[in-house]
Amino acid sequence: MSVKEEKKNPAETAVKEKKQIAAKLIPIYIMGKRYEVPEGLTIMKAMEYAGYRFIRGCGCRGGTCGACGTVYRKPGDYKLQVALACQKTVEPGMYMAQIPFFPANRAQYEFTDLTSTPEEVFKLYPELFRCVACNACTKACPQGIEVMDAIAALKQGNIAEAARLSFDCIQCGLCTSRCFGELAQYHMFQLARRIYGAKILPRAEHLAEMIGTINEGRYDQILDELKHVKEDELKKLYQERESEPMAAGEDWKPEDTRYL
Repeated sequence: MSVKEEKKNPAETAVKEKKQIAAKLIPIYIMGKRYEVPEGLTIMKAMEYAGYRFIRGCGCRGGTCGACGTVYRKPGDYKLQVALACQKTVEPGMYMAQIPFFPANRAQYEFTDLTSTPEEVFKLYPELFRCVACNACTKACPQGIEVMDAIAALKQGNIAEAARLSFDCIQCGLCTSRCFGELAQYHMFQLARRIYGAKILPRAEHLAEMIGTINEGRYDQILDELKHVKEDELKKLYQERESEPMAAGEDWKPEDTRYL
């Protein structure tokens, strides 16, 4: 080679990388204390970078469990913002605190004894009617749920509509933390969805048919045969099975209908 390769000094490389990281640090405030953390991190990862260890207030890390509810304010903005710590990325100068749980009484009941009437909800959660329609709950929802509308539907006795509106509720409790009427909205919504799913929603006919077919023993022999197949052969059967095409219609069926 006519041109010599320049050898990299590991010490110099480490210094450069450290400077690059340092250049990307941004200030944030966790429960009033200032920290500098790399930009682009979620609130949860930024807190861990700052030295916090999560024992509570951390669950799925995927925006589903609702365990990492967080409130924060940004410089120059008086509004209190809400987010899930595992989803929201940090911004320079933001002040934050986690609310992994907010006290809210949950009614005790035997679900099998409940009916599908709205009075069941009214009886278990009489504070429902303390709602003043201020809409603070909706503003506090990190899922973008129309919380006040769902509460209004419950007050009107429309359990189905309340269940539909609150379908994406993850039980974080941030709505309850901002409620002037001191309602436990997320517990009420959970009850509404349970009643709707078990006692109002029409039963699926195809599911009832399949359960009947299973109870009749149609698949007993097939399952018994599969239990005695060697692992390698079972893997081969699985890998070579006919898969449903991505663009298949509702009426699609495999060519081999033995297992239907």
